[in-house]
Amino acid sequence: MSPTTTYKRVLLKVSGEALMGRRDYGLDNETVVRIATDVADVVGMGVQVCLVIGGGNIFRGVSAAASGMDRAQADYMGMIATVMNALATQNALEKRGIPTRVQSAIPMATVCEPYIRRRAERHMEKGRVVIFAAGTGNPFFTTDTAAALRAAEMGCDALLKGTQVDGVYSADPRKHPGAERYDQLGYLDVLSRDLGVMDASAISLARENRLPIIVFNINAPGAFAQVMRGEGRFTTIVEPP
Repeated sequence: MSPTTTYKRVLLKVSGEALMGRRDYGLDNETVVRIATDVADVVGMGVQVCLVIGGGNIFRGVSAAASGMDRAQADYMGMIATVMNALATQNALEKRGIPTRVQSAIPMATVCEPYIRRRAERHMEKGRVVIFAAGTGNPFFTTDTAAALRAAEMGCDALLKGTQVDGVYSADPRKHPGAERYDQLGYLDVLSRDLGVMDASAISLARENRLPIIVFNINAPGAFAQVMRGEGRFTTIVEPP
């Protein structure tokens, strides 16, 4: 572990939308490469890194359910979309010399490993990046909840949520320029104010396991490493003293 960071093991949650770049749909290769480069920089600091990646850039179960599709079926389709994103990110990481494993909560033995907690821990101990795909493997749970679950299972020191803005605001700052930005919040603050940075089940799971959540702008190159050093702009969600 680098002396410049207090974190030994972290989980980075990246939304599927973050991988679109400026596109309206799908994967933007330059964006995937940039995020992979940021992850590689943090691995180079001696931090063990695992990831959960959403699938909203390809298929969003909630939207499909709202238009009449069976919710469970739609969610399973969304889980498969996350596997595609995970494989793309794995490819970008390995091109940067970072050994990476994809583990899916829905078994797909031809393309990736099944999720096995102890195997994932062993990969991380050996310096490999592990990407957890297919959410929790269950419909009705978001990839945010999957991120909190996997971070707790892996014994991570923090859960990092990469978003489109540099922290948590009282409202979307892109629509409300006067929105208040927070440097630190408690879990119950997020829930009671309905701030929407992550769904309630993810926040509750993090609170139960005393897992700090750090929210930062995934679009800013190098921001992941900056946060690991305690620099830059971000919001920390922790249990108040």
